[in-house]
Amino acid sequence: MGNVRPEWLRLLQVGKEVLDLAVHEMLIRQWWSEVAAKMQHHAEKAGFSVVHQYVGHGIGRIMHENPQVPNFVSRDMRKQNFRLEEGLVLAIEPMVNMGKAETMTLRDHWTVVTRDGLPSVHVEHTFAITKEGIVVVTADEDTLIPRP
Repeated sequence: MGNVRPEWLRLLQVGKEVLDLAVHEMLIRQWWSEVAAKMQHHAEKAGFSVVHQYVGHGIGRIMHENPQVPNFVSRDMRKQNFRLEEGLVLAIEPMVNMGKAETMTLRDHWTVVTRDGLPSVHVEHTFAITKEGIVVVTADEDTLIPRP
């Protein structure tokens, strides 16, 4: 991979921290908006922004199901807020930008880039909320993060 700019490594580290923060907050919060607010705050406190155009999602009988799982809080998001309860399976996908939050899709109708051309990081895991805690469904091994 070679040498990576320190600011890019920091962006990656903050993206991972935002995802880790979400998991731990899910164990102590009742509503997704409470978790999303913590995620957004952590990224912005580090000097980055959070993408609003793309969000995580529920996992059920098909891949992309409701609820929508944003990494930020807005008036519209609060209208779709949901309770964190046993049985819920969520793909949580923080997308953190070095610059502004806005993105655009290229002519291939697939590739998404930041509007300002600065780097972005996207980290993701799928989590199941159980009676015992949070199971990281997409981890290499069975991983349970127990309730406090």
